[in-house]
Amino acid sequence: MTEQQPQPQTQEEDLTTRPPHPPHRHADWMFGGVYGTVLASALMAALNQDGEDFTPFYDASWVLVTAATAGLAHGYAHHMASHRADSGGHRWRLLARALWDEWPLVVATLPTVLLLTAAGIGDWDAYDVTAGGLGLNTALLFGWGTLVALRVGHRLGRSLLFGLADAAIGLAIIVANALIK
Repeated sequence: MTEQQPQPQTQEEDLTTRPPHPPHRHADWMFGGVYGTVLASALMAALNQDGEDFTPFYDASWVLVTAATAGLAHGYAHHMASHRADSGGHRWRLLARALWDEWPLVVATLPTVLLLTAAGIGDWDAYDVTAGGLGLNTALLFGWGTLVALRVGHRLGRSLLFGLADAAIGLAIIVANALIK
C-alpha cells in the first residue's frame, strides 16, 4: 500500500482559503475608521446649535483636535495596558508605534473636516451641512463595515450585514441629533 502525497494547492485555491492580509491589521483599521467616523458625526451634531452662528472652520478645527487627542489617548492607554514597566529602552519605540497605529482614527474624520471647510469657504447653510455630513458619515460607516468584513474573508452577504450594523451607529447619531435638538 503506497501512501499518497498531498497535492500542492494552486495559488487560486490558496487565496480562497485564507484572507490576503492578517485580520488584526484590518481590525485596527476598522476600529479607527468606525471610531473616527462616529466621533466626527457626534462632534458635527454637537457643535452646530440652532440659533447660534455657524462656525464651520472652528468646528473643523475641533473635529481634528478631538480626533488627534482621542487617538493619542487611546494609543497611550493601549501601550500602558499592554507593556510592562520593565520593557527596557525600547519602550519609547513601542509607545511611538502605539500612537502611530491610531492614524486611521484621525484619517476617518477628514471627510467631515473637508466638508466643514468647504462649507466655510462656500458659506453653506448650517442645517444642510450637518444633515449632509451625518448622512455622508453614515454611508462611510456602511462602507467601513462592508469593506473590512470582505477583506477579512466574509462573503458579500454577511459583509453587507456588517456594513448595515455599522451604519446603524450613524443612524443612531442622526436620531439622537434630531431628538436632542
